[in-house]
Amino acid sequence: MQEFFMDYGLWLLIALLVIIGVIFLLSGRNRAGEPAAPVETKKPAAPVPAPPVADPAEPAAPGPVAAAPISAQPAAPASPAAAAPPGDADDLLKLKGVGPKLNALLLDLGVTRYAQIAGWSDADIAAIDARLGNFKGRPVRDQWIDQARYLAAGDLAGFEAKYGKI
Repeated sequence: MQEFFMDYGLWLLIALLVIIGVIFLLSGRNRAGEPAAPVETKKPAAPVPAPPVADPAEPAAPGPVAAAPISAQPAAPASPAAAAPPGDADDLLKLKGVGPKLNALLLDLGVTRYAQIAGWSDADIAAIDARLGNFKGRPVRDQWIDQARYLAAGDLAGFEAKYGKI
């Protein structure tokens, strides 16, 4: 046995060191002294300047205020949702950015037609947006009004040219 180690001992030591080196390289551990790879961050988009707000010419004179009765019922839905045109509901899933959960939420809010969404004003968007919960900001960010105008008019070619395949 001693003769074996005398003849092949150096080769056994080299093989053992190679195995340890391979295991170390494959383990993929980062050393504490090594800096981590730089993380790319997205720069925020340039802020859009808000249009100037006109000051009212004359402040309203304070007058007697009548107490309004408090109702336990939730506020009425926004005007475009309440005025849903008769007929079958449109497939709101065709709008980019609307998935099954958001579609169900819009249906609960009474939004069923592309024409409703296409006719929303800024006040309507704010009223609907306030009730979207986790989906807040989606109508503006995903340009629902513009998408709905194409779909309400039946302009699928224009829609697909601007927003991609349905």
